[in-house]
Amino acid sequence: MSRALVVIRSNADRQKAAHWAHIAPYGTRIEFKESKRSIPQNSRMWAMLTDIAQQVPWHGLKLAADDWKLIFLDALKREVRLVPNIDGNGFVSLGRSSSDLSKTEMSDLMELIAEFGTRNGVQFSASDAEQLLAEKEHAA
Repeated sequence: MSRALVVIRSNADRQKAAHWAHIAPYGTRIEFKESKRSIPQNSRMWAMLTDIAQQVPWHGLKLAADDWKLIFLDALKREVRLVPNIDGNGFVSLGRSSSDLSKTEMSDLMELIAEFGTRNGVQFSASDAEQLLAEKEHAA
C-alpha cells in the first residue's frame, strides 16, 4: 500500500487506522490532519473575495479575486513565494492553495478577509455577513 486515507467517522474507522499503523513497514509516514474546509466555506470565501475585488483598489490597481486570495493567504502566513520566470522577464508565484486549509484555518482566513473588508468599507453580500456572524456565534 503506497498511499491510504481513512476519515475517522466511527470506531470501525479508528480500528482500521490502528490496524494499518500496526502492519505498516518501518519508515512509513502517518499524518493526522483536521478535516478540510467545507464547500459552503469555500463558496463564502470566494463571494467575500469577489466583493473585495469589486470594491477595493489596491495601490491604484484593480485586483481579481484570485489575486486577493493570495494576499490574504500570505497574511494568514500561508507564504507566497515569487521566483523569476523561465524567460527572466517576470516572476511566477509559488503560492499555496487554499484547498488544503482545514475548517479552522478557513474560518481564520474568512475572519481576516472580513476584518480587512470592514476596515476598507466593503459592503459584503447580506448572506455572507449573516453566515459569518452565525459562525462566530457558533464558535463562541
